[in-house]
Amino acid sequence: KKPKGKKDKNAPKRALSAYMFFSQEWRERVKTENPDASFGEVGKLLGQRWKELPEDDKKPFVDRAAKDKLRHEQEKEAYDVRALSHLSLHHN
Repeated sequence: KKPKGKKDKNAPKRALSAYMFFSQEWRERVKTENPDASFGEVGKLLGQRWKELPEDDKKPFVDRAAKDKLRHEQEKEAYDVRALSHLSLHHN
């Protein structure tokens, strides 16, 4: 395995998927309804609920994910521009 490069703490956070927005919102509710469920079991229950969720109910999460994707693309573009200008400053 290749050693991981150091992660830049200034790098933009990755965009979240619709499912991730759903699970953030529903995790506590699922844990309350299933107090003995392990972390993995809660994840399975969330996955099951997401799969059974009608498309209309998924839409707000899908919309949030699309918005977050745009945010990520804009931040990444700005980050890449800064990184390139930083590199060119040090290599002249």
